[in-house]
Amino acid sequence: MKFTAGRWMGAVLVGGAILLWSAYGAWARSHTPVPVTRLYTGADSLTHAEVMEAKLSPRPGGDLYEQGDMLKATGAQIVRAAPGYVQDWHTAPRRQYVITISGRGEVELAGGKKVPMVPGQILLVEDLTGKGHLTRTIGNQDRVSVIVPLADQ
Repeated sequence: MKFTAGRWMGAVLVGGAILLWSAYGAWARSHTPVPVTRLYTGADSLTHAEVMEAKLSPRPGGDLYEQGDMLKATGAQIVRAAPGYVQDWHTAPRRQYVITISGRGEVELAGGKKVPMVPGQILLVEDLTGKGHLTRTIGNQDRVSVIVPLADQ
């Protein structure tokens, strides 16, 4: 059977599409996870931390770009805490994301466990009851964060 130019072109296009799809599949499986540290109140009335991976899906259109579901928020606030700042034991005022932009801090839980707050760190703070947590700025720079309060779901 003879291959015509049209058949060769078709075979090349199909082969190219398969290669691109394989490359995308490899990228989707090998991308860097986006961790989110969740603070929540356990049955013992103490704050606990768990690290979850943000759920992302490919953006429509096939770009090498992923996005999470749109969240309902009530606003956004930029905050700055100076070196040495300590907020004594407290619970979160509402469900909110706290995303550290610059500087360093930590959240201390009962029992002495410390959760670092570094640039790019995403916290989902949901410990609305119980003993709560302690927040402090560490190092010699201001810690700048963005707080995104979540609307009730």
